[in-house]
Amino acid sequence: MTAAIRLLNELCHLTAQSLTSLDPSDHYRVIKLLGEGSYGKVILAVHKKRGTLMALKFFPRDSTSLLSFLREYNLSLAFCTHPSLTSALGIVFSTPNHYVFAQQPGLYGDLYDVIIPEMGLAETCVQRVASQISGALSHLHSLGFVHRDVKPENIFLCDRDCRWVKLGDFGMVKAVGTRVPCVWYSSPYCTPEAEIARKKEETESGSSSADNNGNKRQKKAQKEQSKCVLVSVEASTDSWALGILIYAMLMGRLPWAESILDNVAYKEYLGWREQERTLTEMKGLYGIKDGCQVAQQFRAFTPLACSLFQAFLHPEPKFRATPEKVPGFLGEAWLLSADISG
Repeated sequence: MTAAIRLLNELCHLTAQSLTSLDPSDHYRVIKLLGEGSYGKVILAVHKKRGTLMALKFFPRDSTSLLSFLREYNLSLAFCTHPSLTSALGIVFSTPNHYVFAQQPGLYGDLYDVIIPEMGLAETCVQRVASQISGALSHLHSLGFVHRDVKPENIFLCDRDCRWVKLGDFGMVKAVGTRVPCVWYSSPYCTPEAEIARKKEETESGSSSADNNGNKRQKKAQKEQSKCVLVSVEASTDSWALGILIYAMLMGRLPWAESILDNVAYKEYLGWREQERTLTEMKGLYGIKDGCQVAQQFRAFTPLACSLFQAFLHPEPKFRATPEKVPGFLGEAWLLSADISG
């Protein structure tokens, strides 16, 4: 356990003892709803006395544990000191129905709102965002934390041109090495190793035995639903998501629907990787090779960008590039038709 994680646990304990209850309308004037989802809602508000603009994040008490709320609040307050991480403002309280804390507001929406479908963003903008988010992730990783939910909806804009963005929503953050139940979901942001763990879980839960009458009955292990496959939280999860994010920003679409072998586009990508590896071994060369059949969805990219994607979208997590490697890919064109001189 790192010093940061120990401190986070201590801060949660102290905050729980001092958590006060108040009516938000007594202290804040609501301006508008910024967003809502399964976690709750975020409201843009102004402190009535100080005039401070802030985002109030409301978590329903009936579906949010106090510990998870306190962890997200204290992580954002004490450890999100990087300029591209959304930080809390030191205001935390409860109402009869919600836990609430205040954070820096994203006044220009989130990244998802500005990515034009099938077109993406200007490459200069993409490189700015990639630089900032890679720095934010490097900061979290240096403290021993993994974000685990990097996607456009969780990146908030401080201006219209993405010159300053902030990674937020720390509800999924865990310490490196934490054992958690495998969570698979149908999205390219979900890593290939999650699919492997899911198949293992399905295989184990599908095991059955027969009674004397020939009827199948589930094993005791399956009967206990809590015995799901546990996986270790690793920073490579964020690296994979960062690679998918960069692709989505450049192209305005995703490279494949799911990171599974049954997906044709993902399988073509793996075939391209294997061809690259074989040619490297045969010729002793590195980078993109003449005559190598680049996967269809990556043909718009320069060799430099192709190298970036192969580094961050490595199917084996232990070989994935870390966010610290992103600066080495910046400053030169990623799109074959791009001009990033401005």
